[in-house]
Amino acid sequence: MIHVVGKTAGRWGLRVPARQGEEVRQALIREGALDPSLKVLREGSDLILPLREERDGAAWFEFEAHPGREPLPRHELVGGIAIMQEEDPSGAEALLKSRPSLHTVVFAQGEVHGEYRTREFSHLAGEPTTRTLVTEHGHTFVVDLAGAYFSARLSTERQRILTQVREGELVLDMFAGVGPFAITLAERASLVVAADLNPKAVALMLENLHRSRTANVLPLLVDARHLARILPWRFDRVVMNLPLAGTEFLPEAFRLVRPGGAIHFYSLVSAEGEHTARIRELCGTVTAERVVRSYSPAQWHAVYDVAVPET
Repeated sequence: MIHVVGKTAGRWGLRVPARQGEEVRQALIREGALDPSLKVLREGSDLILPLREERDGAAWFEFEAHPGREPLPRHELVGGIAIMQEEDPSGAEALLKSRPSLHTVVFAQGEVHGEYRTREFSHLAGEPTTRTLVTEHGHTFVVDLAGAYFSARLSTERQRILTQVREGELVLDMFAGVGPFAITLAERASLVVAADLNPKAVALMLENLHRSRTANVLPLLVDARHLARILPWRFDRVVMNLPLAGTEFLPEAFRLVRPGGAIHFYSLVSAEGEHTARIRELCGTVTAERVVRSYSPAQWHAVYDVAVPET
C-alpha cells in the first residue's frame, strides 16, 4: 500500500552505493521490482531505489512521486515479456504502452511445477507468444517461459558465482535449464557440464550456445540422478538451482564434487538454516546463506554456499 502525502509516498526502498546504482537499477527493472512512479533518493554517497514490495535488505523511505506517472500494475519483466500478478487486461494494455521494449504481457496461471519445471500462462496483450530474448551482462538468451524454467532474478547470482570461479575450473550445472548459469560460468571455467531433464530446455540451451559462440559447455539431456554413473569427472564447483526439490539431489552433488570443491545449493526455505543440518550430515560446511528473493510471505528463495572438505 502506498500512503501519499502531498508529493511524497512511503515505500520500500533499497540502499545501494551510487557507483553501483545503475547496475542494480537495471537488475530491478528486469525483475519488475523497481517502482518507476517514484523518484530515486540520494543520501550522501548512496542511492535509495524505490521498490514495489519488500525484499531482503529493504527499509521504509519517503519518496517523491514522478509527476504525471501513474503506478503500473505489479509485474516481472523477462526480456520483452511482462508477467502480471493479476489477470487485468486493461492494466496489461497500459503496461504494454509504458515500455517500447515490451512485446507481450501475460498472466501466470500457477507456479513452476513438474519435473520439467514449466508454468502455464494466459495471454493478456501484445504478441501471443511466450518466447523472448533476455540480455544480461553481455549475454543474450533465448527463453520460452512456457517451455523451460528461467529466472531473470538470478542475474545477480550468476555474476556473484562467476567472481568465485577460478580460471580452468571444471564446473557442473545439475539443472541447467536454457543455460544461463552454464554460459556465464564458461567465461572462466575450462569446461561446464550442463544437464537438464527437459528436452525443450536443452534445445533452447543449444540455441543459446550457438548464439553466444560458447564452445566449452557440454549440454546433456539426462536425469541428474544418473550423472554420477555416466560422468568420468569430479567437479571443482557444482550449481544446484532446483528450488522446489533440490534437497533430494544433495547426496548426488556431494558424489560429483571433488574434495576441496564448492556447491551452490538453491532452495525454497521457511526458516534460516533450514538445510544446514542435512549439509553437515553429508560432510559439507555452509560458508554463506543468502536470501535471493522473496517467494511468498512464509517462504523465500535462498542459496547455500557449501565448502567440501579436502579429505
